[in-house]
Amino acid sequence: MNKVVNFIDLHSGEENKKKVLDNVKSNISFRGSNLWILACAIVVASVGLNVNSTAVIIGAMLISPLMGPIVGAGFGLGIYDFNLLKRSLKNLFIATVVSLVVSTIYFFLSPFKDTQSELLARTSPNIYDIFIAFFGGLVGVIAITRVEKGNPIPGVAIATALMPPLCTAGYGLALGNFKFFFGAMYLYTINCVFICIATFIIVKYLKYPIVKQTDLRTEKRVKYLISFLTLALIVPSVFFAYQLFQEKKYKQKVELFLKLEFLDKGYTVLYKKTQFTSNPKKIDIAFLRRRLDKDEIKELNVKLKTYELNNTVLNIIQDTTDLKQDILNEITFNNKTMSEKDLIIAKLQSQIVSLKFDNNAILSETRILFPEIANIAIANHVFNENKEDRKVITVVLYESKNDLDTIEKKKLTAWLKNKFKTDAVEIFKRQ
Repeated sequence: MNKVVNFIDLHSGEENKKKVLDNVKSNISFRGSNLWILACAIVVASVGLNVNSTAVIIGAMLISPLMGPIVGAGFGLGIYDFNLLKRSLKNLFIATVVSLVVSTIYFFLSPFKDTQSELLARTSPNIYDIFIAFFGGLVGVIAITRVEKGNPIPGVAIATALMPPLCTAGYGLALGNFKFFFGAMYLYTINCVFICIATFIIVKYLKYPIVKQTDLRTEKRVKYLISFLTLALIVPSVFFAYQLFQEKKYKQKVELFLKLEFLDKGYTVLYKKTQFTSNPKKIDIAFLRRRLDKDEIKELNVKLKTYELNNTVLNIIQDTTDLKQDILNEITFNNKTMSEKDLIIAKLQSQIVSLKFDNNAILSETRILFPEIANIAIANHVFNENKEDRKVITVVLYESKNDLDTIEKKKLTAWLKNKFKTDAVEIFKRQ
């Protein structure tokens, strides 16, 4: 048993605690070169987000010095060093403001303001972001406390991804899109908090010495204050983690509901949106072709409870104008929805189906009734597409050695009108 404990003991290979603390304190400050490095890293990350380049974003995260004050805050909480905590938070605030200013200026001046998938990925945190921040933070602080630093620290900078959310927040400010701004800042805050908590846990586990104050009264006051700050940091974080976990579970149940009730039955879901924070929760969906009546919608709402989707309302969007607007809005905020190009293609495909005829099948019938016709092409053409004055004309183009005479044309017109149940047929010979 002792061999197992020694095998996993973090005290093995640990750096001198005073040396580690000196190193942490030296990496907190954001002045001079650190500030310039941060500003340049922000520009690089913003360019990467702008052009949707993952490699450029990773490069920016590697050169970013943002981890320093966050780790410093974790050490300050762990050893009851109020001055270290205060310095760390002050420098983290400076770094955050500088990052927001630089990224906002870049995106404001940039001629390219398209919302790329790398930007969208930083606007809505989920439970996995918490896991990444916490365990990435653990790796980072463990590496800092080792004699042999190894290569985990660059990986931690990439995994915890502090830089991209700040740049995305700047993008939101530059475009006046506060949904992007608050979503990205929420993700950035989650990353900072859970890296700090991970640092606090390791500092406590490794039993770093508590800072002694000048007198007992001051020492007690500092301990109480930092204990309160620690609780104020951890309790909301646990709540946020629980909320994100519940949201993830809820969305999995929604996916199961949609799969079993619609997708497995051959219905194409064109649009879906889940509103987890509303009361009651809402699921908005729309189909490519299927339309539901009130009784069917009511029955589906009752079925929600069998999937443990309680306090949820299913809303079927069936008005095409509202649906189009909702889809276009969703494209902006969710990279998993259809692109506008896909929607246009789907609409055009639907129009083509409604306007096309099976010319080969029609030709075989036509040759029986009109042997002189060698080939034929038929299509519907829409004129004045507004609802009040919409006219559909069936246009027929035929090939033959000689023109059809008037009687034959009338017979062909009458036959086609009867066959396709239309009042407007126009016949032309291909020249």
